Amino acid sequence: MFRWLAGRGATQRQVARELDFITADAWKSAISGHAFLAGLSAEEDEALRRRAAWLLASKTFSGARGQEVTDDIMLSIAVQAALPILQLDTALYEGWTEIILYPGGFLIPRSDVDESGVVHEYVQEASGEAWEGGPVILSWDDAARGEPGMNVVIHEFAHKLDLYGSEADGMPNLSMHPDIPPRLWRRVLDESFNRFNDALDAVEDAIPPDVDPESEEASPWYDALPLDPYAATDEAEFFAVSSEAFFVHPEPLARLLPEWYGLLKQYYRQDPLRRLSGLS
Repeated sequence: MFRWLAGRGATQRQVARELDFITADAWKSAISGHAFLAGLSAEEDEALRRRAAWLLASKTFSGARGQEVTDDIMLSIAVQAALPILQLDTALYEGWTEIILYPGGFLIPRSDVDESGVVHEYVQEASGEAWEGGPVILSWDDAARGEPGMNVVIHEFAHKLDLYGSEADGMPNLSMHPDIPPRLWRRVLDESFNRFNDALDAVEDAIPPDVDPESEEASPWYDALPLDPYAATDEAEFFAVSSEAFFVHPEPLARLLPEWYGLLKQYYRQDPLRRLSGLS
């Protein structure tokens, strides 16, 4: 009990118990529900199943606003969340205990301070949120449906990796990566973030004046970017958006930001581009 209260991971016995509950049919259904999981080797598939079982044994799932939480829903979330730590230590997801599911988007109170020091408070709709030391909150509709090249579960769990032992700044804990000097990460992150912002500025400048940049009509211009424009918010969002693109739709990221893709490949110890390219 005290292990759970401390937000530490499940014991081997607890993980083994969860593995027994994941039937072959349930696992096949969970995997087939996410196209980006195709191409896993037999060894990777088994490693993912064990990581998912660890998540199910380590975290509690709660429904909000009437959201039902079934075994299939929990497994679907666990499978997606387990992918980023497929080759990493599960300790990176420790320090918190709960995953909260809403049926759809939910409202979050926000506050910003402008250049004059004035605090502006407002409410923003979100599909996911990761709190430092607290829960991961997800919209089940978004987690189940997804958008092309996007994945809210991977996005929020990338924030958890970023928050492990530090603030959210786009630099995950590298203590388990002696092959990645923090100075190298910072340089590549800053250069890639600035390059993406320059590309976003160029896209926005190219949109004709008679086209609303917030409308679907502007999509052909934004589709030229390797990441969703939300990645330009700050370095933390850049890392999270990059992580979901890395796993779900890696080709544009690898082509337009190759050094950043290479660093993510080194950090996650996976190469989704190679894995998914082998299917074509």
